[in-house]
Amino acid sequence: MRVYGVTGWKNAGKTGLMERLVAEITGRGFSVSTLKHAHHSVDVDQPGTDSYRHRTAGASEVLLASGQRIAIMQELRGASEPSMDELLARLAPVDLVLIEGFKRAGHPKVEAFRAEAGNALMAPENPTIRAVASDMPLEVDQPVFDLNDTAAIANFILNEVGL
Repeated sequence: MRVYGVTGWKNAGKTGLMERLVAEITGRGFSVSTLKHAHHSVDVDQPGTDSYRHRTAGASEVLLASGQRIAIMQELRGASEPSMDELLARLAPVDLVLIEGFKRAGHPKVEAFRAEAGNALMAPENPTIRAVASDMPLEVDQPVFDLNDTAAIANFILNEVGL
């Protein structure tokens, strides 16, 4: 499966870039899935719903299905967090999986960078970062794209993965 990442520090523009890339790449006829890593506790379910009640009663896995979507909620219940590769193996085949986060994993990435966030650039120290999407000109070894030039960033990623 082809994978490409978007990484960066908090408030660097990762999620907005991911959203624009998904729209741009799917608009070109490719199928795209996403994988997002969260550093905080996440609960997509709401207290009081039947599925929430199933989980809190002790179910290891709850599959919620409707005419519009399905959601599978799995409780780790003390087990280790699955690796990125284990999570990717759970996805249905698509042309490209875009990954937000997982900055230390070995897949290729574009770093989102906003000067106002006040963080250091990761690209000089991280060889998996192949390009930077920035809101300002930068002097780095990798190609630098305007953070808002979604088409150019998509072209770069699609070329990198051979699509």
